[in-house]
Amino acid sequence: MQLPQPFLVLAPMDDVTDSVFRQVVASTAPPDLYFTEFVNVDGLQSPGREKLLPKLQFTAQETPIIAQLWGKHPENYYKTTLELKEMGFAGVDINMGCPDKTVVKNGCCSALINNREAAGEIIRAVQKAAGEDFPVSVKTRIGFSEIDLSWPEFLLSLKLNMLTIHGRTTKEMSKVPVHWDVINQIRELRDQLSPTTLLVGNGDVLTRQEAMEKAEEYKLDGIMIGRGIFEDPYVFAQQSPWPDMTNQQKMELFQRHIELFAQTWQNNERKVHTLNKFCKVYINGFDGAKELRERFMAASTVEELRDTLLAVMAVAPLGHLD
Repeated sequence: MQLPQPFLVLAPMDDVTDSVFRQVVASTAPPDLYFTEFVNVDGLQSPGREKLLPKLQFTAQETPIIAQLWGKHPENYYKTTLELKEMGFAGVDINMGCPDKTVVKNGCCSALINNREAAGEIIRAVQKAAGEDFPVSVKTRIGFSEIDLSWPEFLLSLKLNMLTIHGRTTKEMSKVPVHWDVINQIRELRDQLSPTTLLVGNGDVLTRQEAMEKAEEYKLDGIMIGRGIFEDPYVFAQQSPWPDMTNQQKMELFQRHIELFAQTWQNNERKVHTLNKFCKVYINGFDGAKELRERFMAASTVEELRDTLLAVMAVAPLGHLD
C-alpha cells in the first residue's frame, strides 16, 4: 500500500461511514485511505455474525481500506484478522479510543488505556495473524482521565505499522480543544522509539488546507478527518466546489446518496435512521432548512425519504431555496 506524504484519511464513524457513504465520498473527492465503521470481533465470531458482516462490505471505489475492529477477546481478534486478509482489506486497525460509556464500562476501546496487559495481548494476537505483509494499526487517545504519554510510549514499543492519535483524553470527549502540542510530543516519541510507525493526527480538522498545515507543522505522516466531512463532502478536494454549489445541486447529491443506499441495502441490512441523519449535510443554509430536516428525520422508510426529497426538489427551481 503506497500512500502520499502526507496522506488524508476518512475517519471510522459508527453508523456513518458505511459502504454507501464511502462511495459518495469517493465520487466527490476521495481520501487517500478509508476506514470501515468499527466492527465487534466477539460478535463476528458468534451466531450474530451475519448481522455484522454488512459493516465489512466495500467496493473497489473505496480502496485502499482498513477494517477497524473492537472487542474484548484476543482469540477473536486473531480469527477475524485472518478473515480480513482474505477479504481484500489493506490492513487492520484496533479501536482503543472510543469513549462511549457503555463500551468503556465493558472494558473495551479506550478502557484499554488503563489495561495495558489486555491491550498488549490484543495487539500481539492481531500481529500474529497479520504476519509480515498485513499492516496493523491502533487508533487511540492521549490518555484516559488525564494526558498520559506512557500510553503512546507503550503502543510504540509494539512496533505498529501506524498509530492514529485523537488529541483528547477519554474524559474530555470532544468538549475541549485538541491538544496538538501533545500529538507533537508523541511524534517526537515515535521518532525515537519506532521511526517506521506512521503517525496520524486526528481531531476537529475541517478543511484540507488545515490538514496539510497540521501535517507540516507537527511533522505528521497523515491527518484523519471525521466531522469535517459533514461540513463539506468535498473536504478532501484540492479545491472544494461545495461553498459555491446551489441548494438544488446539494439536494441532487443527497438524492444520489439515497438511491445508492436503496440499491446497496435492498434486504434492509441497514435501517433508514442511519440514512435520515445525513440530511444535515445536504440541507442547510437557507430559510426553512431546519423544518425541512425535521421532515426528513421523520421518514420511516427509504421510499418516504426519497419521495419527500423529490417533492422538495420539484419546487426548488422556483428560487425560494437559493
